[in-house]
Amino acid sequence: MTSTVPASLFHAGGSSALQAVFLDMDGTLVDTEGFWWDAEVEVFADLGHRLDETWRDVVVGGPMTRSAGYLIESTGADITLDELTVLLNEKFEQRIERGVPLMPGAERLLAELARHAIPTALVSASHRRIIDRVLESVGRDRFHLTVAGDEVARTKPHPEPYLTAARGVGADPALCAVIEDTATGVAAAEAAGCRVVAVPSVSPIPALPGRVVVRSLEEVDVPFLRTLVSGI
Repeated sequence: MTSTVPASLFHAGGSSALQAVFLDMDGTLVDTEGFWWDAEVEVFADLGHRLDETWRDVVVGGPMTRSAGYLIESTGADITLDELTVLLNEKFEQRIERGVPLMPGAERLLAELARHAIPTALVSASHRRIIDRVLESVGRDRFHLTVAGDEVARTKPHPEPYLTAARGVGADPALCAVIEDTATGVAAAEAAGCRVVAVPSVSPIPALPGRVVVRSLEEVDVPFLRTLVSGI
């Protein structure tokens, strides 16, 4: 976990207002879910295996260990989990060397959160080395805190990443809004007690109490997020 601002600056005790906004990275903030799948396809092709397109829904949005383990088991590839993790990270890094595209509405939303001085954290199942490379394109100073999947004992769908982010900015999880694109990420945020905006990228996500589903970040702004939290 990395932080650029003391958490005490953001604690809003006793308030029912929006205290912080946490964003997932791949497929939510940056358009990279396809990059990960392409990297997986290429790595397994080098190993002599062809990935089934239907597996994409299984591996999307989850921790590297789960996705890599599933693909090893499904293909029978002769490679260890640690070896595959290294290869996948290397392939992905090659694909983002020239920068990563932001999702529609992401630039405007990040700028608006900054104008309103709302603490913002990037919470991803990706490893720190990948997050740092993405931040070179997106801008490290846009986030008060970043939490990587290899920096917590249990990553998504466990609530630990979002509970860690809430503690890091001194916020009540129930007064934090989380923006996620996968069922795995949504499960983590809801288990942490946060309010969720789902922006499905690969697989559909149903709307449920405490969870709003939108088509794009272009539909999300600060008043929208404040209403989501104040409606608890």
